[in-house]
Amino acid sequence: MTPNREDYLKLILELGGDQVKINNKQIVSGLVVSPASVSEMITKLVKEKLVEHTPYQGVQLTTTGLKKASALVRRHRLWEVFLVEHLKYSWNEVHDDAEVLEHVTSETLADHLDDYLEHPSYCPHGGMIPKIDQLVHEKKREKLSDYPVGAKIRIARVLDERELLDYLVSIDLVINEEYTITDIAAYEGDITLKNQKKTVQVSYKAADTIFVDKL
Repeated sequence: MTPNREDYLKLILELGGDQVKINNKQIVSGLVVSPASVSEMITKLVKEKLVEHTPYQGVQLTTTGLKKASALVRRHRLWEVFLVEHLKYSWNEVHDDAEVLEHVTSETLADHLDDYLEHPSYCPHGGMIPKIDQLVHEKKREKLSDYPVGAKIRIARVLDERELLDYLVSIDLVINEEYTITDIAAYEGDITLKNQKKTVQVSYKAADTIFVDKL
């Protein structure tokens, strides 16, 4: 399914585009689309005053764009919680169905869903779930790829992207797990994580979309 403007806004927000500029390469990687498609969509978002673009630096959400992205993210993440907690979806299965549901969810329905779920603070991927009319400002965190050998970290948040989530399930990496980085292969190779229960090797590409807390 070709990503639409809402997908772009949500990804820019997930990458921290409420506070910093996000470059096209990050968007290409996050949505698995061509550079030309990203450039075309960015032009549209600028015209709609949803993002501001700075040449050679990237894009950042405007106030209008942040409000729209926050509302989208709220509906999407509430459905993800519902699907995981009540319909027993795994965390890598929820994205596509939550995507469909968010587009047919009114604010009234979102409010009732929030009440039913007892106001969850985070989605299954570690992302903040905003309250009514609240703007999303994710906690500023470094990525797994930013840390050296020997660092002790906790997996705090991952991008809500199906290909990435399927990969994380395949290597048995789970949110909130704590690890020590024991090895980093040369030339952006695998990053090896270890705790008392298991050893996990994470590709550099995936590590660049995993946000962690330092212990």
